[in-house]
Amino acid sequence: MIPETIAIFFHANQNLLWVTTLTLDLSMTLLLYRIFGKSGLISAIVLSILLANLQGPKLTEIMGMETSLGVIFYSTIFFATDLLGEKYGRATATRAVLLGFGVSVIIVVMMSMSLLYLPSTRLESAAFSGEIHQAFSKILDFTPRFVFGSLLAFLISQSFDVWFFHRVKKWTKGKHLWIRNNLSTITSQALDTALYTVIVWWGIFDLGTAFRLALAKYVFKIFIAAFDTPFIYWARSWNVPDALANEGDTAQDRKEQYLKS
Repeated sequence: MIPETIAIFFHANQNLLWVTTLTLDLSMTLLLYRIFGKSGLISAIVLSILLANLQGPKLTEIMGMETSLGVIFYSTIFFATDLLGEKYGRATATRAVLLGFGVSVIIVVMMSMSLLYLPSTRLESAAFSGEIHQAFSKILDFTPRFVFGSLLAFLISQSFDVWFFHRVKKWTKGKHLWIRNNLSTITSQALDTALYTVIVWWGIFDLGTAFRLALAKYVFKIFIAAFDTPFIYWARSWNVPDALANEGDTAQDRKEQYLKS
């Protein structure tokens, strides 16, 4: 899919590839918001969860540190929930977190079910089918530890992020978006990283390696929190219509919308 010249360039410039991927991911999230409003942000959260689950086991080296590729896509979930909370209120952001958790459970169950299907044994496609089945098994064969750790870390850290974002907003009387955006993300990502490391990585790797991976992952998350700040300021200034924005909104949502207007 990607032209060979571009692939060769980015193979030789992995740090630039990471920044490019991060910028593209945030830009696509903003594009979904620009076109579809609140529904677009919720879709971005679901999409990022799917990408993070698929890319999470892949380890790479960026800026001399080994980290999981899923950190790029997972961190944008916090950006999208913060933007949701800022524009549409805490209740909407909380529902998005619960929706994301539900989607995560469905993804894990259905991917696990797909592995129960045996590859085709027809002579003309057996070799190809067997290779694809093995590739799927390698990526999708989640261990109970991975499932429990990732889902628990997601639910706790995302719920904390939404709560703390609005707590800081109250403390600062609605001013200084950059403080609540960065502070809520940095603290909730620390919680997420600690839970994921202890439950998932510790046991697969020794404790020293697990915390080394965790530290690198957390450094990238802090950078992403700072990196996405201009994006959230830019998006907050948009007056984006959303045909679905008022469907199912609670009285609390409408009250929060009124207070912000």
